[in-house]
Amino acid sequence: MFSTVLVANRGEIAVRVIRTLRELGIRSVAVFSDADADARHVREADTAVRIGPAAAAESYLSVERLLDAAKRTGAEAVHPGYGFLAENAAFAQACAEAGLAFIGPPASAISLMGDKIRAKETVKAAGVPVVPGSSGSGLTDAELVAAASEIGMPVLLKPSAGGGGKGMRLVRDEAVLAEEIAAARREARSSFGDDTLLVERWVDRPRHIEIQVLADAHGNVVHLGERECSLQRRHQKVIEEAPSVLLDEKTRAAMGAAAVDAARSCGYVGAGTVEFIVPGGDPSSYYFMEMNTRLQVEHPVTELITGLDLVELQLRVASGEALPVTQDDIRLTGHAIEARVCAEDPARGFLPSGGTVLALSEPSGGAVRTDSGLTAGVPVGSTYDPMLSKVIVHGPDRPAALRMLRAALADTVILGVQTNAGFLRRLLAHPDVVSGDLDTGLVERDLAGLLPEGVPPEVYAAAALLEAPLGRPHTPARPGGWVDPFDAANGWRLGGTPAWTVHHFRLPGQDPVEVRTRKVGAEQDILLDAVDSGAAPARARIVSRTPGALTLELDGVTHRFTHAASPEGVWLGRDADSWHVQTHDPVVANLSGAGRAGADTLAAPMPGTVTVVKVAVGDKVTAGQSLLVVEAMKMEHVISAPHAGTVTELDVSPGTTVAMDQVLAVVTADEEEGA
Repeated sequence: MFSTVLVANRGEIAVRVIRTLRELGIRSVAVFSDADADARHVREADTAVRIGPAAAAESYLSVERLLDAAKRTGAEAVHPGYGFLAENAAFAQACAEAGLAFIGPPASAISLMGDKIRAKETVKAAGVPVVPGSSGSGLTDAELVAAASEIGMPVLLKPSAGGGGKGMRLVRDEAVLAEEIAAARREARSSFGDDTLLVERWVDRPRHIEIQVLADAHGNVVHLGERECSLQRRHQKVIEEAPSVLLDEKTRAAMGAAAVDAARSCGYVGAGTVEFIVPGGDPSSYYFMEMNTRLQVEHPVTELITGLDLVELQLRVASGEALPVTQDDIRLTGHAIEARVCAEDPARGFLPSGGTVLALSEPSGGAVRTDSGLTAGVPVGSTYDPMLSKVIVHGPDRPAALRMLRAALADTVILGVQTNAGFLRRLLAHPDVVSGDLDTGLVERDLAGLLPEGVPPEVYAAAALLEAPLGRPHTPARPGGWVDPFDAANGWRLGGTPAWTVHHFRLPGQDPVEVRTRKVGAEQDILLDAVDSGAAPARARIVSRTPGALTLELDGVTHRFTHAASPEGVWLGRDADSWHVQTHDPVVANLSGAGRAGADTLAAPMPGTVTVVKVAVGDKVTAGQSLLVVEAMKMEHVISAPHAGTVTELDVSPGTTVAMDQVLAVVTADEEEGA
């Protein structure tokens, strides 16, 4: 076994790998960019090496700097995690040439399976069923269009290199195929340095099932069952579970055998995942999609139902050991589900968010596991992937695991950074998710119902009751100015749990709402119970408070209030028996930024880099026409014209780095005829 291993990654996966290294008594070496100098993985490693500035191309993607760090620290092996260079054949080969063990498959297997076109041809020859699609590599735009026409709409455009949903485009209308090909090429080139595309038949209402495989250098290959990864948004997984409710034992065994055949066909060694697309109405008709030649983000659910540490098995295989388990040893016990907590704002179209982690509370212990790279006080920016942590639970069955994960997400507090935790809880309570009737389009199809509808009365009540001085129930002063604590209507009582205090709360134009409150835990926490809502009491806590503003977190969602005379602010007041709210603006839901500084103005919806500018000053545009593309956290966001008009101002060019709400362009509306 190795004595020193360098972890060529960051964030939660680096922390997770370091944990197993520590358990095995192996010295860990972390690497970090300037943006991660105080990151958790740096703190937890035995030693750490700076490898460059924040830009990934000059740090985490620099083969030369990573190899230099390994040499300087005496590392014998490199664990690539996932993302960055984890599936880069040149990096694996460079490690081998430098005398380092690459904790992953050989470069030849990465190269073969990393090219989706060659991979399909290889596994097809091994008898594994594949999705109908284009053949050949390096197809031109015209050849892709021709292949799509032959296959028939709808089709899926996919980068030949890479994964994670980057650059994938579902196209249902042949008229926009050329534009979608151009966009897919840009994103693939940005994410993987390779814009080669293929096109495949799109299976409507498909399910995404993947099989975890393990192979050693002695010819042994096993599978560890399947993971259901059908809950996706923009081809990015958000919830994963194991096992899948779709498969029976016969289909599970057949898919497992096909995955083993796929691994053998490319000479695979290490941990890998074979991904299949499965028609929901016919699970026996499964098709190979691709093979991920690395550890997967969702590997913890497999670990929890098998009792195996996949990182430890990766290390043992890479050091030359044979697999310690056979196929007959594998047992699947219980049910595990994982949720990906990301720095993104569901109310603003899931735009990447950022900020400083002001306070952090993550559930762990017992049946709950959190893999996280977060610490309080650390800034979260837009330089890297938005995933912050993963919350995973293991229950005796699926219904129990769903309940446990919803509760664990409610106990996840990441204050100061907008996250998708509330969205994940609502998704886990969706009737089709609860019943197991899943498909990869469920989230997009029902997205409107998964976002909060307005602001619940409890939110206003929480702001009013937590904000000082308005939040303190009126306590009359006695003669001489002193206040008797027994006069306070706040539920306080001597030697016991605070009693519930009833408040009446009135929204403009609505009937009064009765809300009970009780102090719990920290000084700034209260428990809220909207009496007529039928919902369980919710815990509210203050994120930050200034003389003019209040930010609170309630049930996994962050809400912002300000005291101001402007229409955008909120004014909280109280008369003899009710609280009153004039306005409240928790989140400005405006994807293009139009209207924030005027109806004609287009502003950056998040910090990022302008990658495409399609217009010039003086150009006539139509309503909804795409004008610019801003990239943040490896995702493209199209900025469209708010109305028909003329581009009268353009303040950016390709490559410009922009801040949130920075003005990008101005489109002056056309005057109406006869006006």
